[in-house]
Amino acid sequence: MAVLVSDTSVIIDLDRGSLLEDLFRLPFEFAVPDLLYRRELQGDLGDHLCALGLRVEELTPTELARATVVGRERKVLSAPDTFAYALAELRKWPLLTGDGGLRRLCEEQHLTFHGVLWICDQFEEGSYVAPDRLHASLTTISAHPRCRLPVNEVGTRLARYLG
Repeated sequence: MAVLVSDTSVIIDLDRGSLLEDLFRLPFEFAVPDLLYRRELQGDLGDHLCALGLRVEELTPTELARATVVGRERKVLSAPDTFAYALAELRKWPLLTGDGGLRRLCEEQHLTFHGVLWICDQFEEGSYVAPDRLHASLTTISAHPRCRLPVNEVGTRLARYLG
């Protein structure tokens, strides 16, 4: 089963849309680096995610060194972001992110990455979430003031979910 590394932004968006439980029904495993977990997810949300199947991965010394280099080169990225990137890059796992800086780095380094809209596509294609519920969830996610999703792509999907 393919493993996808997630940053916090994707998890937060899916939580806002009440889609976290559905995420773990998809035919993937989901992982986060241990530093990201400790700094940003630990507590009730983290416990819930682990109960659903989230993997918390410790970086190897090589991965830690790569995260350090990326952090020095990309000051805009947080340490948890650099850990997620290094974990995905060196294990050749796709990265789930909504962060613009991480997405640009993935593009430059030819690392596969996806975001919340791709996850919604997976829900739709596999009939994991009903279209009306996807519409309601994506509406909630996109209405949040900190939402970073592209408006035109959100609109296209919302129209499609209405059928």
